[in-house]
Amino acid sequence: MTNNSTSPTNSSWTGMVTVGDTALAVTDTGGDGIPVIYCNGQFATQGYWKKVIADLGPGFRHITFDERARGKSQKSADYSFATCVDDVDAVLAARGVDYAIVAGWSYGAFVAAHWASRNPDRCLGAVMVEGAQPYDWFDEAMAARIRTLFKLLSPITALLRPTGLTPRMSAAQQAESNIELGKLARARELGPVLDNIAVPARYVVASGASFGSKGDEQEKIRASLPGVCERNPHIRISAKVASNHDQILRKDFHAVADAVREVAPAGR
Repeated sequence: MTNNSTSPTNSSWTGMVTVGDTALAVTDTGGDGIPVIYCNGQFATQGYWKKVIADLGPGFRHITFDERARGKSQKSADYSFATCVDDVDAVLAARGVDYAIVAGWSYGAFVAAHWASRNPDRCLGAVMVEGAQPYDWFDEAMAARIRTLFKLLSPITALLRPTGLTPRMSAAQQAESNIELGKLARARELGPVLDNIAVPARYVVASGASFGSKGDEQEKIRASLPGVCERNPHIRISAKVASNHDQILRKDFHAVADAVREVAPAGR
């Protein structure tokens, strides 16, 4: 792993961090504030966090990055969830950061939960936005539905790929990433991860449906969270907001920023 920055690691910096067979596009605002590392939605980019970052302001050190083949990051032979979690460590190490709050939206909320669970001595707090909700929504019928959806979308995603708005991944790779997440969301898989979180953690929950969901599917998934909070006193629901899954970082960024403030340790 290399970092092509020549400036001190607490300085503002934008560049590429080499990790294995890829390079990740990273932005670090620098400064002496509490570090926050942001984990994106499954096919989103670091730009989605700009309103949250503006709300929190310079009192925090904001570190964002594009996941493999998303945004400005390079393609890879490995798009597994485990690798995405490991990439959080790689980015922090490249920027010389030992401790951080981790915040994630959608797919990134799962990454945040796993990273917080496995790093109790390094994680200062965790914020999960519209994700990491244990629910057995995945089955083989859902897998077929996911594969069909991404196959249908492939002409559009290919057209948008040069703009950076869609990942440089094939339809099959995107589908399998989504299917892997469905398996990881099962209560027997995600429940122990959440039960093991030993730092302050907050959920910010949206309302209504999301792209690709039907009817009240999303609300059924969200209904799992009171049980999560009951089992683990470190975890609370910070807010349930009016916007839906896809719009939450744009329309309810204040609530997300407030959740980050809630988990931020005093006196650091």
